[in-house]
Amino acid sequence: MDKLIWVIMAFAAGAFLPMQAGMNSKLAKTGGSPIHASMISFAVGVIVLVVYILLTSQNISWRGIKDAPSYAWLGGILGAFYVTVIVLAFPKIGPGMTFGLVVAGQLLISMLMEHFQIMGTQFQPINIYRIAGMLLIIGGVVIMKRF
Repeated sequence: MDKLIWVIMAFAAGAFLPMQAGMNSKLAKTGGSPIHASMISFAVGVIVLVVYILLTSQNISWRGIKDAPSYAWLGGILGAFYVTVIVLAFPKIGPGMTFGLVVAGQLLISMLMEHFQIMGTQFQPINIYRIAGMLLIIGGVVIMKRF
């Protein structure tokens, strides 16, 4: 049952991404700057997380955070890159194409991470079925673009 909850949560998180992109694109259009829209999106997220931490009395291990490998801090840069690209791509190529390409990119990198056990992922070898699944995703993106 615990796994099912996380499956539902992951699906919901993915389902909310196009909505977030639309909201951030609207913010960029009305505010005149995609970079400012991305910054506002992150600022609102930080405020929500701080309130959640305070309301739930979360404990933070500052020592553990200091001991994190240096590459772990790049996640924030990647998050800012992602949100900004989505804000820019969403109105230009549409939500279907934008998120089709996002999913294809996520699957490709996930497949490589699992195959080479990057960042502690469990080993899952690249095989013909995984490659076929990847090609189906890419084919779907191509079909969406053509029709």
